[in-house]
Amino acid sequence: MARPNPLSASSLDPAVLDRLSKLSLVARSVVEGFMAGAHRSPQRGASVEFAQHREYVAGDDPRFIDERIFAKTGRLVVKEFIEETNFSCYVAVDASRSMDFGTAGRTKLVYAKWCAAALTYLILRSRDYAGLVIFDEKLRREVPPGGGAPQALTLFRELEATQAGGDTHVGDLLIGLSERLRRRGIVIVISDFFDDADRIVDGVRRLHMAGHEPILLQVVDPAEQDFAFDGHLKLEPLESGETLKIDARTVRDAYLDELRKHTETLASGCRALGVDFVTMSTATALDVALSAFLSRRMARRTKR
Repeated sequence: MARPNPLSASSLDPAVLDRLSKLSLVARSVVEGFMAGAHRSPQRGASVEFAQHREYVAGDDPRFIDERIFAKTGRLVVKEFIEETNFSCYVAVDASRSMDFGTAGRTKLVYAKWCAAALTYLILRSRDYAGLVIFDEKLRREVPPGGGAPQALTLFRELEATQAGGDTHVGDLLIGLSERLRRRGIVIVISDFFDDADRIVDGVRRLHMAGHEPILLQVVDPAEQDFAFDGHLKLEPLESGETLKIDARTVRDAYLDELRKHTETLASGCRALGVDFVTMSTATALDVALSAFLSRRMARRTKR
């Protein structure tokens, strides 16, 4: 079966992206402000917004001496400012074998790549910084955060070239990112999260403790959600290679129960940390799914 081009014109319809651009992806605990503007940092430096005065010490830049205070009091004090910095976001895409499944006209990986392309486009168009991670059982590719048209071209090329392969180790990837990412920001992870749920939650916790804001976007296929099969099936698990023959009706309830428990473990673990965990079906139009998610985030921030 021919696979759709993950970065085709239809997947990145300018009208879709324009609708999404009216919403804001808000970092609650790490980055202040909205994607559309400059983002304050607690670092101090030469910028446009005054923070406070302090006594002059040898080595301070004399340009920041407050001359009015010196004229009135004879005291040497310098001005400190809030530095405005660019918003920084990593988008991590799961390219393991389990993502190479699809019954809704596209695979989960294709949908994940569309989602990553739309989000990085919006971030870069806001003159903020976007980076990319491609992973399966290990980190396969990493593009450090950057801005502008050259960064967009690099990210889109990486997404277009990404193919599924390898087992899934989402938890290990998140733990690794918590140790290697130096600049704090948002880490958006797009995956089916078909991995050990407790390990994933541990990785989310470590990212959170390191000062990042993780966002988990779970991409699932409709067939995985409802297991609407009848009769005997021959299953070929994508990440074990062992063929299984089953009666769909006899395992459906058990499968759905395990899926519910797995999803609830992830969702409850994320809730406890104040982290977004969102399930997106590949049967849902991308702009609809992203718009709903971003709208909820913006509404929550408005109420705070």
